[in-house]
Amino acid sequence: MDAELEEDRAVGRVVQPVLAGVVTAVVGFASTFAVVLAGLRAVGADERQAASGLLAVCVASGATTLVLGLRHRIPISIAWSTPGAALLAATGAVDGGFAAAVGAFLVTGALIIAAGLFPALGRAIAAIPRPIAAAMLAGVLLNLCLAPVRALVDVPLLAIPVVLVWAVLSRFARSWAVPAALVTAVVVIVLDAPEALRGAAAAPELTLTAPVFTWQALVSLALPLFLVTMASQNVPGMAVLQGYGYTPPLRGILLGTGVATTVAAPFGSHAVNLAAITAALAAGPDAHPDPRRRWIASVTAGIGMIALGLGAGAATAFVLGSPPVLVEAVAGLALLGALGSALASAVAEERGREAAVVTFAVTASGVVLLGVGAAFWGLLAGGLMLALRRGTPPPTPRTPEDRPPTESDPRPVAPSAATR
Repeated sequence: MDAELEEDRAVGRVVQPVLAGVVTAVVGFASTFAVVLAGLRAVGADERQAASGLLAVCVASGATTLVLGLRHRIPISIAWSTPGAALLAATGAVDGGFAAAVGAFLVTGALIIAAGLFPALGRAIAAIPRPIAAAMLAGVLLNLCLAPVRALVDVPLLAIPVVLVWAVLSRFARSWAVPAALVTAVVVIVLDAPEALRGAAAAPELTLTAPVFTWQALVSLALPLFLVTMASQNVPGMAVLQGYGYTPPLRGILLGTGVATTVAAPFGSHAVNLAAITAALAAGPDAHPDPRRRWIASVTAGIGMIALGLGAGAATAFVLGSPPVLVEAVAGLALLGALGSALASAVAEERGREAAVVTFAVTASGVVLLGVGAAFWGLLAGGLMLALRRGTPPPTPRTPEDRPPTESDPRPVAPSAATR
């Protein structure tokens, strides 16, 4: 009996990281692939280009995960840049169309490589004040996170089941809340409009787009995409791995993800980077009791991501045949947690709070000036405000004694100079 029990435990320990990797891939893909498609479509990709971009970013992230995991034997999880995809959706089309966006993706990859080659550049990105970086991200995410509210008003019969499923599972099985909401959306769309399945069996196909380089796309897309990917994905991803006791090779990770981003960009992929949220699924104790065996989970996740990418054509066809506001609602539900974390980080420090609010307001406005999108102007406005406020002492918080007395708080009033 004891021998059989020990054998079962041994089998379980072998299977455990594989199952954790499968869960990591499924959750990572299902939670935010709608965000990626929304972003690519917003910057001008047609159906074939969007499907190609989703396939390319899946293969790029999965292959990079495989290479880094097998080489370093630590659970390094690579994913697409979800905040970056949200940035694309918020920025919209730029001069030059999707070809200019592809040019911006190439420049983003080159900047990531440069950050790996020149540590000073990486340190400069890390030196961006946290409130400013977080406020820019929050401004980028806001519009998509409002989509569930719009969906409840525009298509209530379709949106209510999706939001209810997400809310219930957020309480009892948080990691599955967004995938379950996506499945619910699929069910209600099929019941409401079966024709949405038309073309859902489309085979994946890589479509090459010749890049075009315009200064508007470089400033509106490439620079903000690089900054948001570094500040909102790579830096937190490093923190997750370090929190579980690993020492990830930052230089190798940046070079690997930068090369993958550059190679996949002509096929429509926007950016790949260290996973920040799903990284914990492969790096935590649930993946395996022995930290030295958890790399198996990340490698399995990389294989799973490549396999899921083969369904990019079907996923794209289905999404494009669905009510846009409902698809955006699922994407918004997936990003609510990120929005909450970004807002909390933006206003946590009182000294930088005013500059963070300015950054958030300008970015969330969606304004386009001189052909340049709001994310750049938000970052610039917040930086200028922070520079103007530098050297100004923070406001002194009011104590209970500073407030005037009220009937419910009848503190004695100190006598004035005239009555002393």
